[in-house]
Amino acid sequence: MTALAAPPQEPVSGPHAASARKAGRRRGRAAGTRRGGRLVYAVLTVAFLISAFPFYWTIVAASRSNADLARTPPSLLPGPNLMHNVQQVLEEADIGKALLNSLIVSGSITVGTVLCSTLAGFAFAKLRFRGRGLLLAVTVSTMMIPPQLAVIPLFMLIAKLQWVNQLQAVVLPGLVSAFGVFFMRQILIQSLPDELIEAARIDGASTARIFWSVVVPIARPGMAVLGLLTFMTAWNDFFWPVIALTSQEPTVQVALRQLGGGYVHDQSVIMAGTLLGTLPVLLVFGFLGRQIVGGIMQGAVKG
Repeated sequence: MTALAAPPQEPVSGPHAASARKAGRRRGRAAGTRRGGRLVYAVLTVAFLISAFPFYWTIVAASRSNADLARTPPSLLPGPNLMHNVQQVLEEADIGKALLNSLIVSGSITVGTVLCSTLAGFAFAKLRFRGRGLLLAVTVSTMMIPPQLAVIPLFMLIAKLQWVNQLQAVVLPGLVSAFGVFFMRQILIQSLPDELIEAARIDGASTARIFWSVVVPIARPGMAVLGLLTFMTAWNDFFWPVIALTSQEPTVQVALRQLGGGYVHDQSVIMAGTLLGTLPVLLVFGFLGRQIVGGIMQGAVKG
């Protein structure tokens, strides 16, 4: 028995042919979009796993013993010694006081930098005054000076003020940031229309009222980004706090060097202290993350 051959299909002609071709193109684009979306998600997943692995390894190392970390290959699963290592951290270093000191220092520097940078950025972006370009150039040029060059005169200054071993010796030098001023200036140039300021002046608003009622709401996403960057920088700073402070008033980064002492350093205890020192940064990022994402979405929507 021979199989019957299917009759050849006649090409579709007329108005139905154009709609069929359009439907085919739409299905092709939809399929390409799905394939592109899967590829993007796969790449993002791999990037997330690579970025999150150091933090995961910190948790694993903090929950293991020093002997477990010395094994080859090391275990990639958390162990049972996390609370024991944390307790040892609290005994070897006054990590609670160090966390409080770091919160005071980093929080004060963040609030001062964001406020001063937003004020100066608004002045450089929208106000007209003599010498504006020169002052901006001098401010930006200070970023090219290595901070290590200012350590000796800065220490002589705080010694004359009798601020050595006090937290204000670390806070006050970081209250103003040239990068923050330039960053907020660029944000306000792009996001703050001149017509909005002119309308506020016509309504009788002063410069201070314009700043608090008009500038701050518009600059809030940029202020969140600057606040996060400033907090992380101040929290992780080690060079100046180890010079200006002593072991009696340490920050977290200074207190961590007291951990794992002895002939053989206990890496698990050091990693447990590092884990404790990382948690406040994650909390700050979770608090400011909504503002950052909101600013990105606000800039992506037109009108």
